[in-house]
Amino acid sequence: MNGSDSLQGALPLMVLKILSRRGPLHGYGITARIEEISEEMLSVEEGSLYPALHRMAQEGWIRAKWGASENNRRARFYTITPAGMKQLAEEEKRWSELTQAVARVLQFA
Repeated sequence: MNGSDSLQGALPLMVLKILSRRGPLHGYGITARIEEISEEMLSVEEGSLYPALHRMAQEGWIRAKWGASENNRRARFYTITPAGMKQLAEEEKRWSELTQAVARVLQFA
């Protein structure tokens, strides 16, 4: 992920959130959505995305299935699982707590 190291742990959160809202997407679709929503401020490199997707699949948070992309190419489509929905809620809570803590430090430092 380009940008700062502070967002390194946010990739699973963003992927889970996107899959929960958009349904099945392939890797390129996930990265394109992150770039679109962030107004090109965030960009995810393949070297970061695919290992993260693999880890999330091993954890049981997402499921991968082969299918055809928009341009009729073979691609793996990822969907969020019930365990992934639970993890998403935990990740969102943790992210909210983290950003509130940082905001407090910035405000009172």
